[in-house]
Amino acid sequence: MPNILDIRRRIRSVINTRQITKAMKMVSAAKLRRAQERALAARPYAQMLTNVLKSLVARAEIYDPETGEPKHPLLAQREEKTILLIIVTGDKGLAGAFNANILKAGARFLESKAGKNIDIEAIGRKGRDFLRRRYPAAAIQTHSLAEPEELLEEVESAARERAAARQITGEHIGILGKVEFAQASALAESVIQRYCREELDSVYLVFNEFKSVIAQRLIVEQILPIEQIGERAVRLAEEMTDEEKKRAKEAAVSAGAGLRATDGSEPSASQFGTSQVDYIYEQPPAELFRALLPKYVSIQIFRALLESVAAEHAARMTAMDSATNNATDMIDSLTLVMNRARQAKITKEIIEIVSGAAAM
Repeated sequence: MPNILDIRRRIRSVINTRQITKAMKMVSAAKLRRAQERALAARPYAQMLTNVLKSLVARAEIYDPETGEPKHPLLAQREEKTILLIIVTGDKGLAGAFNANILKAGARFLESKAGKNIDIEAIGRKGRDFLRRRYPAAAIQTHSLAEPEELLEEVESAARERAAARQITGEHIGILGKVEFAQASALAESVIQRYCREELDSVYLVFNEFKSVIAQRLIVEQILPIEQIGERAVRLAEEMTDEEKKRAKEAAVSAGAGLRATDGSEPSASQFGTSQVDYIYEQPPAELFRALLPKYVSIQIFRALLESVAAEHAARMTAMDSATNNATDMIDSLTLVMNRARQAKITKEIIEIVSGAAAM
């Protein structure tokens, strides 16, 4: 029979753990609301930029009429020999299978591109640690995206020195705590320059797309070359299971988080590209198109970072809710064991007293 004192100590330990997991769930719920607001605030700009580009496509020649080749290098499609894969994970754990699922999707993508050279940009500490144990680094140091000039120099020097068919060319740690557009723009600039120099033939992005607490999906999206403005080139999509949606809904209800889908489309923005009005541009449409297309790539990376942060907080909230419920069940089970042990001890003492009285 277990010792009653040991059981009580274990119950106190589980109670303390439950308090921690419950507090972490509420903190994640609060951070999730802020992350949703940031993602929503960025969507009108992204929507308007997309529709301006659609309008420019209709008013400018983006393909050479004689050769049929695109005039902008970001539209040029080449045979895939060297690929860049950007994997967005979290900096912290305790988020259930959030990081593991992203890394599994990245591993499946790497298997599907066997025989090709693949450079990997790891955003997030968990992804960096996982990939560093499996693939060599191309003489690049860990850095944040706070210094765009230093980032560009490091990525370019790493790209020139290929360590293996699969190598890590960038490690971006600590940028997901407060995502800034300048950080995403710096990464996009380095990627665009390498693509224009034909050092890369395609660029893919692996992240967890966030719509709401119960509407998330893990996707692999191709961002370069740009196939069609406004149309996402999703190569792999993995939806949440019904069981995961159920747990996420229960966690959101208990924490007071919203369940609605975060649809940030703006009616005025959606009408811009489809309107037949002949807009007057200060620069020629072709020149504007050439200048705005890199920003389109930057906003795609920025959106992926924002949605990944929101998805991570949602996953952590769900995981901490499950941990809190499991701790409650464990406390109930240990309390029952303790009561049985105490009852057995009392029964034993009564039998000893009765047996002693009968022997006298």
